[in-house]
Amino acid sequence: MDAYRIVGGKSLEGVIEIGGAKNAALPILCATLVEKGTYILKNVPALKDIKTLSKVLEKLGLQVENLDKNTLKVVNTGLDSVEATYDLVKTMRASFTVMGPIIAHEKKAKVSLPGGCAIGARPVDLHLKGFEALGCEIQIHHGYVEANAKELKGARIVLDFPSVGATENIVMAAVKAKGTTVLENAAIEPEVEDLCNFLVSMGAKITGIGTSKITIEGVEKLTPGEYTIIPDRIEAGTYLVLSILSKGKVKVRGAIREHLDSFLAKLEEMGCEIKEDKDLMWIETAIENLKPVRVKTLPHPGFPTDLQAQMMTLMTLVGGTSEIKETIFENRFMHVPELNRMGAKIKTDGNSAWIEGVKQFDSAEVMASDLRAGASLVIAALFAEGETIVTRIYHIDRGYEILEDKLIKLGAHIERIKVEGV
Repeated sequence: MDAYRIVGGKSLEGVIEIGGAKNAALPILCATLVEKGTYILKNVPALKDIKTLSKVLEKLGLQVENLDKNTLKVVNTGLDSVEATYDLVKTMRASFTVMGPIIAHEKKAKVSLPGGCAIGARPVDLHLKGFEALGCEIQIHHGYVEANAKELKGARIVLDFPSVGATENIVMAAVKAKGTTVLENAAIEPEVEDLCNFLVSMGAKITGIGTSKITIEGVEKLTPGEYTIIPDRIEAGTYLVLSILSKGKVKVRGAIREHLDSFLAKLEEMGCEIKEDKDLMWIETAIENLKPVRVKTLPHPGFPTDLQAQMMTLMTLVGGTSEIKETIFENRFMHVPELNRMGAKIKTDGNSAWIEGVKQFDSAEVMASDLRAGASLVIAALFAEGETIVTRIYHIDRGYEILEDKLIKLGAHIERIKVEGV
């Protein structure tokens, strides 16, 4: 099994590039199931999750080809199957998002209940209620969800919670339904907006994009073409933490500021001075001048749960006591014991964590429990004294493109090694 060996304490300096947004690329890839034709998708991150979803699409009958490292050509000549099997869906929750576009294309689908990171139950009931509202009959047998519809008809759908996945799945199912669908309490994440803009570029009639009320007027046919994925705001936020800890010597290229508003607002509350020059962003404020804050994760535009672990790593080096309340996932503090192994002083109670600042991290052997937890441990290791081994980095590979290469260019001492399976 792969692991990172990181020797901390090295001076980091340089420009780090932001790749395409994984959480935008995945649903947009799923959307190529909606209509026959040829799609050219640009700025697609070269990640394990992208490869996994490409295999799902190929099993369904699409042809997926890399034109270059970050450009995919997807050809849809019709679906060979409407079944997404457990062996592929179990490895990545986003695979469940194929259900909406398959229903749009074939009016039926059979998709395994999903897997993915172990950060909470994340049920799919909101997806299924949306499909039922559009006219699908839903049955669950032997770990699979089956949907069948004689005809898809527009409907008014109100989500109990602004679920990103449910919003995306329902929008894709509705774009070819007869009549008008109004989706209320929809997720407003930038990645949802990017999916809607992609569908509009194909001829879909969607209004209210970027708001909690999305209106979809069904059309009979869409026209595939080229589209460029937005930059990854979570990757940008992760590297801005590096910028703080490097005293501004690390600069981030390609971030979209408005996608990071709540994160940047919290950094400014801590005392960070955010600098920008054209497509570069960095933070020069010294860590010793920052003050503790309280953070509460919320659906967008609130503080993103996907930056909670990285923020906790930063808070560990800020004097005083900081607090994080996690309201999105009920099991997302699994990085806390690992950070404590590295000298952090973090206590948790339910969905709240209190972080008492320390001077520096210690080196240790630690384990990534999920994608963002892994990123938080890598950051801690880069600024720890001595050698740290981070195991289970397959989680990190799911969301950070060529991470070690990018960090080496900044001067980090990081290498991928083989360890016994853990």
